[in-house]
Amino acid sequence: MADQQAADPVFQIQRVYLKDLSLEQPNSPAILLEQTQPTVDIQLGVEAQNVAEGIFEVCVSATVQTKIDDRTVFLVEAKQAGIFEIRNLPDDQMGPILGIACPQIVYPYLRGNVADVVQRGGFPPVHLAEINFQAMYEQQQAQAAGEGVPANAQ
Repeated sequence: MADQQAADPVFQIQRVYLKDLSLEQPNSPAILLEQTQPTVDIQLGVEAQNVAEGIFEVCVSATVQTKIDDRTVFLVEAKQAGIFEIRNLPDDQMGPILGIACPQIVYPYLRGNVADVVQRGGFPPVHLAEINFQAMYEQQQAQAAGEGVPANAQ
């Protein structure tokens, strides 16, 4: 019976935390007086790393930059992370867990923190769109497969 329990899959959230956050307004206050609508560029990323036996950190990052012409109105860089205990899962399930399930848990916290810091900077909050992490993961896997060396080329 003990052997059966030892092999049971484990997936637990240990902690979700704000790892990094910055807000820059390099052209304030003059740019705040302009009436032109700024452009918004949002970049997202996901990173996962093994930090101890069965313990993984998954970090979702966002860079939000608004500009009027070539001048930055504001720039937000944020990293939201989670520590997850993941044990006794088949290797083929680890990628989807780290690339889809964990980011789905962490991302809502990132969205809230980005909206909050933008609003605290004196701007209307920027609400990051919902993300389909499964599609994002599958696209990354397809790109990685396309860039890899074919097995028969060795």
